[in-house]
Amino acid sequence: MNTTTPLLIDHVRELLTRSVPEVFSTMFTLEARPSEPRNLHALGETLVVASVGFAGAVNGVVYLHVSAPFARLLAGRMLGMADEEFDGDEMINDAMGELSNMVVGAVKSRLCDDGSPCVLTIPSIVRGQSFSVGATGCSDRRLLGFHCGEGEMVLELQMKPAE
Repeated sequence: MNTTTPLLIDHVRELLTRSVPEVFSTMFTLEARPSEPRNLHALGETLVVASVGFAGAVNGVVYLHVSAPFARLLAGRMLGMADEEFDGDEMINDAMGELSNMVVGAVKSRLCDDGSPCVLTIPSIVRGQSFSVGATGCSDRRLLGFHCGEGEMVLELQMKPAE
């Protein structure tokens, strides 16, 4: 059952498609090119999934799926740290949370400019293998894929209407 108009969710998808390359260029000096989204879970690697929700005139959540090695590379570029400087996953998780915040924050800003005010949730991280992310209740879903240098990222957009 569709709960958002195709026009609205596709508009947000387009905003994400524009925001990701901007953020990757600015923060990582990497080109992020749209691609067909792949099932990263099928690779059998540990994944890092960062999410940020938005609520207001437009409601939804964006999940950024990347492999753990790619998350480590991105965190290193963002923080200016060499791989051996990381002690555990905390700083990598923080960097991925900040990445999701920047991508969705750019979308939020454009939505507000378009007359659809909303606020962001705090970022959250899930790390592991063989898990799925799902929404409660009715929502519409779009997947976007990006090739980012040597890595890949899949964005999952889930939206439902404001109450």
